[in-house]
Amino acid sequence: MLAGTRNEMGRLGEMAVFIAMNHFSVDPERGADFEAHWSQRESYLAGVPGFVRFALLRGDEPGSYISHTTWESRGAFEAWTQSEAFRKVHAQARTPQSILRGPPRLKLFEGALEQ
Repeated sequence: MLAGTRNEMGRLGEMAVFIAMNHFSVDPERGADFEAHWSQRESYLAGVPGFVRFALLRGDEPGSYISHTTWESRGAFEAWTQSEAFRKVHAQARTPQSILRGPPRLKLFEGALEQ
């Protein structure tokens, strides 16, 4: 169960979860290459304060992928984006352009409800 206190409307105050997702549009013929690229790279996330978990998600629509990271807070995520670990992973993580159909689209979410 996620941390937080429920008010009378079921909403949470101080919910300790933050999600960062990058949506990738991949050439459907190159999905295996995209997955291999991600599986072979070093993430540098282990030991980063506030990091909870990572998943690479494959969508039902061919070529649709999301990188999904869970953080304890927006602050933890933002601190990571300013860190040496962030610079290292993004310096070596460049996906070959022939695999992608465009740049990734970042979406950020804060926890709003606990059940």
